[in-house]
Amino acid sequence: MSLFSHHQHSSHQFFIFLLILAFKVWPGILGKPDLGTTGFELKKGTTQTFQAPTGWSGRFWARTGCKFDDSGHGTCSTGDCGSGEINCNGNGATPPATLAEFTLGTGSPDYYDVSLVDGYNLPMIVETNGGSGSCEATGCGEDINRRCPSELRVDGGDACNSACGAFGREEYCCSGAFASPSSCSPSVYSEMFKVACPKSYSYAFDDATSTFTCTDAADYTITFCPSSSPR
Repeated sequence: MSLFSHHQHSSHQFFIFLLILAFKVWPGILGKPDLGTTGFELKKGTTQTFQAPTGWSGRFWARTGCKFDDSGHGTCSTGDCGSGEINCNGNGATPPATLAEFTLGTGSPDYYDVSLVDGYNLPMIVETNGGSGSCEATGCGEDINRRCPSELRVDGGDACNSACGAFGREEYCCSGAFASPSSCSPSVYSEMFKVACPKSYSYAFDDATSTFTCTDAADYTITFCPSSSPR
């Protein structure tokens, strides 16, 4: 992570967005306090950096296949937030979408994860710079769209739904009679996600192997379409 070492000794935290292999994506942001924008364009090989307010909590995702006019109005094929604009304006991603989720501590550890609970639209990894503790890289560097079962495939194969999103059944959604870790077990579909991306959330109660912590004001690099999986 030496590319971003100029932030390492700062008292502030930063989110650094990086796009490696894809031509262009439009990250969406949902969280508080405000980062100054809720959506932006990110081209291949470029970065975008935001200072993270103390105690920030929220999620990031990438929209793909977007068509915006000169005034910034339009829609996206995957991860669309329904605002009709580049800015998501308080809306979350329409599933399926790969999510990076953060809760930055105030005198306590940061918590972060990459989640496939709402499905998958592209590879994403999260890496730390600075900080102390485990501070592990996490995420999903695999192209799950290539192995997505036909019953979960959406948008012509541009995204892969979760079983909950595809079928809406309580045992897949960990809801109703299955709303506890003891009653909701991994399904054959969530296991497919877990085998491909063992550090990512594959279903609602996948906390033990999917939530990570870091202390002492680490910076976080969120890479879309990385060249490798997290180690």
